[in-house]
Amino acid sequence: MSRHSFVFSSRSLRSLELEREALERDRLHRRYQSMCVARAESFKPRGRGTLGPEPGFLCEDPLVHNALFTGDNQRVRQLFSNKWPQNLMLLASGHDLEWHSKKPGIWSLCYKQEFITPLQITASRGYDKCLQHLLTSGADVDFAPGGKTALHESCENSQSECTRLLLTYGANPNSISEDGYTPLHLCSAPESLRCAELLLRFGCNVNSRTEDKGDTALHIAARFALESHVQLYLDHGASVNRLNESGQSPLHCVCAQSHSSQDADRYFRVCHYLIEHGASVEALDEEKQSALHLACRTVNYRMVDLLLSKGIDVNRMDYGGNAPMHKALQAVAYKLEHEPERTVRSLLNYGSIRIWPGAIPKVLRFCCQSPRTIEVLVNVYDRLKVTDDWVESVPLKVLQEHQDFYESLFALSQTPRSLQHLARCAIRRHFEGHCQERIPQLPLPTFLKDYLLLQFQGYIS
Repeated sequence: MSRHSFVFSSRSLRSLELEREALERDRLHRRYQSMCVARAESFKPRGRGTLGPEPGFLCEDPLVHNALFTGDNQRVRQLFSNKWPQNLMLLASGHDLEWHSKKPGIWSLCYKQEFITPLQITASRGYDKCLQHLLTSGADVDFAPGGKTALHESCENSQSECTRLLLTYGANPNSISEDGYTPLHLCSAPESLRCAELLLRFGCNVNSRTEDKGDTALHIAARFALESHVQLYLDHGASVNRLNESGQSPLHCVCAQSHSSQDADRYFRVCHYLIEHGASVEALDEEKQSALHLACRTVNYRMVDLLLSKGIDVNRMDYGGNAPMHKALQAVAYKLEHEPERTVRSLLNYGSIRIWPGAIPKVLRFCCQSPRTIEVLVNVYDRLKVTDDWVESVPLKVLQEHQDFYESLFALSQTPRSLQHLARCAIRRHFEGHCQERIPQLPLPTFLKDYLLLQFQGYIS
């Protein structure tokens, strides 16, 4: 009966469409199976190390999968002789999710199926004996059906012995993955240092760039604060001032990367090493941010002190009109464990712009959990008009937690600043933006020098 000669309901029409889709899917599946059978029968040995005529033979045998994924060297030797297909592929679950439909009208979110090779499996898991057998049996060392070679996998997983084997058997150290990465770009863990050394020994280009961001290996090593990698790349001629697509140099990358307080020293050492080897502290990225802007945003006071000591402009504005001080204050509430008051103090001692007194209530709202930051900001003024807005800007919980400090702060509404503080302001005003340089040279006791440099007291006097 024709659909044009009978009135179908919308539900009936949908059922017909689903049935048609199921029939088409079943037809394609049978065709695919017949092609796989034809491929399997077409493989004939042509001498030692020679393999079938058609690349991309798909293997779904669970015994093969199990032997490779568990690193069973004995079983791998039994299954993979000199007659095995050179470009054998397997299906495995990737890292990305996508929608699949196994039954008409039913969809599920599953991990995307990716093509991988026996070399990729063994190289990524460090099964060097299995890998060596596959290589000696004639495996294509640069075969990459899923977009990454076995060398990419071994470097990404820091498998140095597998990396050595692959390079020895002719793997291309400059091969580019589907995502635009060379194996050297994937050496992003401290344990991958040996892999990076091997790649460079076998002729890898240390200044090659990723396709998406234009990063070099030095950008990546700086971003993750890999000290040994940074030294290795610079020793092999890495360009210390090369910019990526965002206009960032490796120095920008190390200053911009958010990190824990436990890693602060490591990031500082990488920053110091880059500057020692000629990194420009005045370079600006596409948003006109200097390394100081980025270091203030991550609130690493060691890096901030280092950059300021190199003469970087402490008051340069970026495209958004923010000076480094603004970046530091914006991050205070989120970086309390980094002691943000140290960053703010350093900026002020090197001549940073002060906060407009009318904006102090707003600063109190965002930075009140760091009383020392408020103390430093207030102590650069010889007088301030404390209003009710100041009190209302600090939550009751914070007031109770830091009661002594805020009582001393709000007492300024009725009490003038001490003569000692007024003298401090006069001396700092005399030195303008050179307090950090000039005050330590004064013939004064250490405690007075510290006081002039805004040493923390925990209260306002």
